[in-house]
Amino acid sequence: MSIIAGQGDAARSLALLWGEAEAGGGRTAPGPKPALSVAAVVAAAVEVADEGGVTALSMRAVADRLGRSSMALYTYVPGKAELVDLMYDRAHAELPGAYSLEDGWRAAATAWAADLRALYLRHPWLLQVSYARPVLGPCEQRVMEALAGVLFATGLPAYTLRAAAASLFDLVRGGARTRAEARLAAAATGVADTEWWAERAARLGEVAPDFAERFPLSVRLSAGEAEGGAPASWEERMDATHAAGLALLLDGLEAATEGRPGGVSPR
Repeated sequence: MSIIAGQGDAARSLALLWGEAEAGGGRTAPGPKPALSVAAVVAAAVEVADEGGVTALSMRAVADRLGRSSMALYTYVPGKAELVDLMYDRAHAELPGAYSLEDGWRAAATAWAADLRALYLRHPWLLQVSYARPVLGPCEQRVMEALAGVLFATGLPAYTLRAAAASLFDLVRGGARTRAEARLAAAATGVADTEWWAERAARLGEVAPDFAERFPLSVRLSAGEAEGGAPASWEERMDATHAAGLALLLDGLEAATEGRPGGVSPR
């Protein structure tokens, strides 16, 4: 289930994203316990989400982790909606703000995709926050700025690169979601993916012995994985699929640069 970002008070959310939180945590409160701050509240919320996903996130859960009352948190963050925006943005602060073009734009784009995918897998709850409405925070925007710096090095026009950027985000996010959900499925059911697929394949062969005749092209696609020397583990297969899909997308972008004035070699 996805959470739609940007549902809180726009003025308060944006002020926190670009003001207090960006400056290093905002106001603090004295007392016998360690002082609270916006940054401390957000960090605790990220820990809660890392452990239990966004379904486990609540102001009470964050307050309990900080050893405070829920009411104490409202001094710093208006509510859960604004907190989700802050969490989402601050998680993206882990990513670089720029990529070297020394080895060409393609190598830089591959590094950007790898870093973003790793972020999603470190914090899989990010994938539960819908990208339909961005939080419009500085850290999230740095990620886009870094990608734009790579893509504009191709020499292609902005309207083409906008589509390329959207496709890259969708590819990385979609692949990371599948991989994260596969981990979740194995943990929740106690059944490994390889075991699940082996049992279902055997059962399918019993109930649909004519499967290959009815769906020959699907079988042909599956055979293509074996032809490519597919890795043994399910997660390794998903990693390989991501790498192949990214390569195809970058191949298309590279082809678009050929013969265009200003087009730049990927290497």
